[in-house]
Amino acid sequence: MLTIGIDAHKRVHVAVALDENGQEAGVWRGPNSRAGWAELLAWAPGRSEGRQFGIEGAWGYGRGLAQHLVAADEHVYEVNARWTAAGRRRARNQSKTDRLDAQAVARFVCQEGLGLAQITAEDESAVLDMLTVERNAAVGEATRTRNQLHAHLLQLDPEYHQHLPPLRSRAGVRAAKEYTVEGTDLLRRERASAVRRLAVRLELAEDQADEMANRIRALVADRFLPLTRLCGVNLLTAGAIAGMLGPGRRFSTDAELAAYAGVSPLEASSANTTRHRLNRGGNRRLNAVLYRIAITQAHHSPEARAYLSRRTSEGKTRKEAYRALKRYLARAVFRLWAECIRDMEACSAPRSTCG
Repeated sequence: MLTIGIDAHKRVHVAVALDENGQEAGVWRGPNSRAGWAELLAWAPGRSEGRQFGIEGAWGYGRGLAQHLVAADEHVYEVNARWTAAGRRRARNQSKTDRLDAQAVARFVCQEGLGLAQITAEDESAVLDMLTVERNAAVGEATRTRNQLHAHLLQLDPEYHQHLPPLRSRAGVRAAKEYTVEGTDLLRRERASAVRRLAVRLELAEDQADEMANRIRALVADRFLPLTRLCGVNLLTAGAIAGMLGPGRRFSTDAELAAYAGVSPLEASSANTTRHRLNRGGNRRLNAVLYRIAITQAHHSPEARAYLSRRTSEGKTRKEAYRALKRYLARAVFRLWAECIRDMEACSAPRSTCG
């Protein structure tokens, strides 16, 4: 099996091919463009059934190339940059170049093989991922703008909150858009003008965040509703999960999903003490979502509270109990995600009657 590792960048990609013995069989460097992707595919040694690709940055700068290769029926795997960095630290030659990075990607694919998440053609989950990222950016912008508004209003009137509606409300934003001050002081007038400008910006960010939220809810309700059966998962959280787990059947077991999310506990035992420590690898966005679900379940789910109590009674710390709960949640998410995939495949089948 020929293995090709790709180090993806914004403007250029570098690929290294390794033969079955791990020896370098060729190096390619070309632009990150459609013409460059076609050139790479034409350069790649061997035939499609006898080769595999690994891409560092398959959901970033290498996303277009990854989808181009998938469309050409190639076997493409995602390789996390942390994994190749760890391999580089263990290597005799710890230099860092694009060629060495691509070579490290290829070696990692050779070692891990089918244990890696395979990339498939994008589907509705890619739309959810895009909308979720866009909404998070709009919510973050709204928070920053609201903080700036607060700072200006405090300078103008430290007791503004007593006669203005809260800035988190629509009425508060409308009041800020019309905010004026009396007097001829230039600095106060300019601060008032800044308040009005920031209020317009805040209203736009909130409107866009609401629009993205409505689109996410509609798409989840149509395609990924089973995820909401898990306590702590609403339509927006389900959209975030679907966007990160898709497209298609990227994980064959819940263990693969847990490793991808970085919730597979790492054993750190010594002598008669058996412990597991935090796994800092994997997709940290998905890890954060699972943590928020665990916190919600700890407050609202009797089963989760009983699970945490049982774990702590076994000698685990509270943090270790939460890590165990996150691993349990990864298993539950995997089952519900598999149900979503089955429903989607049934809907896309010929002469489907799904609604």
